Amino acid sequence: MIEEMLEFNRQFVAAKAYEQYKTSKYPDKKVAIVTCMDTRLVQLLPAALGLKNGDVKIIKNAGGTITNPFDSTMRSILVAVYELGVNEVMIIGHTGCGVQGMDAKEMLHLMKERGVDDEHIQLMRHCGIDLDSWLHGFDDTNAAVHETVDLVRNHPLMPKDVVVKGYIMDSVTGELSHA
Repeated sequence: MIEEMLEFNRQFVAAKAYEQYKTSKYPDKKVAIVTCMDTRLVQLLPAALGLKNGDVKIIKNAGGTITNPFDSTMRSILVAVYELGVNEVMIIGHTGCGVQGMDAKEMLHLMKERGVDDEHIQLMRHCGIDLDSWLHGFDDTNAAVHETVDLVRNHPLMPKDVVVKGYIMDSVTGELSHA
């Protein structure tokens, strides 16, 4: 599949199809969106919000939440604010999220089935990594969005004038509701 994508890319570049997407690194709307990596949102979320290339910074991860105040998602938000002029942040969870109800024990079981040996898992634990917490999902999407909004809004490095709001997107219709 990757080879097919690379072949498409060669044709895309040769045809100069990229020209319609040219923009700067600065988001025109000065908004950053943190959302889930769910495949249903790839085109639905920008379409449902009327976004075009260059409008916003979209930061995606599993679940669209921040589990640690110093993880890469929070770092990306801070870069967007201080380096790229963002002054509003939207945290957008969605219905039917795969991270909701995710079980760390089951994930560890699946890792072992795929060839990760127990020695490596134990080494992670020995180094102080709480795999049960790190691999655990959330039980309630609304609560997870609220926690992330609170974490971003009250982060010690976040300026107080940045607006941070949370939403839940319907994964089928694209409808947004306040979290």
